[in-house]
Amino acid sequence: MLTDEQLLTYSRQIMLPQIDIEGQKKLIDSEVVILGLGGLGSPVAMYLATSGIANITLIDDDKVELSNLQRQIIHRASSQGQEKVLSAKANLLSLNPELRINTINYRLNEEALGEVIKGADAVADCCDNFATRFMLNRQCHQHNVPLISGAAIRWEGQLTTFMMDQESPCYRCLYDEDSFTDETCAQNGVVGPVVGIIGSMQALEVIKVITGAGKPAVGQLTLFDGLENRCTQIKYNRKSDCPVCS
Repeated sequence: MLTDEQLLTYSRQIMLPQIDIEGQKKLIDSEVVILGLGGLGSPVAMYLATSGIANITLIDDDKVELSNLQRQIIHRASSQGQEKVLSAKANLLSLNPELRINTINYRLNEEALGEVIKGADAVADCCDNFATRFMLNRQCHQHNVPLISGAAIRWEGQLTTFMMDQESPCYRCLYDEDSFTDETCAQNGVVGPVVGIIGSMQALEVIKVITGAGKPAVGQLTLFDGLENRCTQIKYNRKSDCPVCS
């Protein structure tokens, strides 16, 4: 049962028939892993924390720098030099004191990453390199954990969801592991609200996946162009020869 305080706190969500009290219970009982506490991870963590998701694992091995503050809104100027996971944890607890937050401030190998995400209800991919994304995809598929993937650079962003079931595609179906080189915001720049838009969309996908509301963006890549204020949606299918999910 929800407490009176929880009913009041989440009343605007509970009013929605697609969530209702049962959906809110699912959120409160769920566990989400967020990999990356930068521009994408900031809104993901903040919106999930305030949506009622009570168990959150934060993974990031960086510390807060001055150049982060333009877009990484979970951190404060006073947090410079602090580990991002600890900075994020402090600010999330100020939003929702009932949170149970696990922090990991070092890079995980593939086996360790699998142990962390095993049993989670969803994983939000907010990292900034392809090697980690492909590793995360393999482990989410192995443990049947939904993966919500976002990326942003310059004025553009993209979003898609992988349910990791027996029918839907995975990240490896969409991208060839041997054909990409990393482009970072430090090298190419990014406008802050773009990561805010994509991160907010990721948080929305997590909520939908956990509550069963609506239709997650499975087999659908959304491309956002901030300069033209335009979204393009591209359909993609599971590859019969995918080395991960086929």
